[in-house]
Amino acid sequence: MRNQVMTGLVALGCLAGPVLAQDMPMFGGEEDQAYAGQIWTAMEEMHLAGEGMIMSFPYPGTDPHGMMLETFYTMATIDGHSGALVVKRNYGPEGVSVDEVLGAPAEHLGALTIMFQREAGYDDETGNWFYAKYLPDGALDQNPDGVALAGLVGKNADAGCIACHQNAGGDDYLFTTDAEMGMGMAME
Repeated sequence: MRNQVMTGLVALGCLAGPVLAQDMPMFGGEEDQAYAGQIWTAMEEMHLAGEGMIMSFPYPGTDPHGMMLETFYTMATIDGHSGALVVKRNYGPEGVSVDEVLGAPAEHLGALTIMFQREAGYDDETGNWFYAKYLPDGALDQNPDGVALAGLVGKNADAGCIACHQNAGGDDYLFTTDAEMGMGMAME
């Protein structure tokens, strides 16, 4: 009898394993967090984040990013792969002015959101874009369940980065431009 109970528990465990794996998010794991850390380091080296970051002229934004934004387009090399990097600085609160952001950016910076185009095969279905949302100090922001916002955030979901950006025109997941964001950008 004991062997039958043990066999039944093992079988139940084997069946539950795939169900639990399906419930796990497609983002925010250790690999995604480590990759996001490499991107943050590259952004600091390019003065796009952290102390001494360069400034541009902020423009009005909206949720979920911020009421005032700065967006930068560049190329970066992460873990041996060169790809397009889009960095968006998200400022608030609602009603913040351009002059307030320019006068005290650190006081108004709420987050930095990025898209980095990874190597072909990372996730071809979503344009191979890696997403991350950082707090101003470089720590990854988290969703309400405590999962780090890095990787394929919002894939196959009703909300999140991919869920929103899949609606951008131009089949490139970018709302702000349809310009070529691949390797050709670095060669010009």
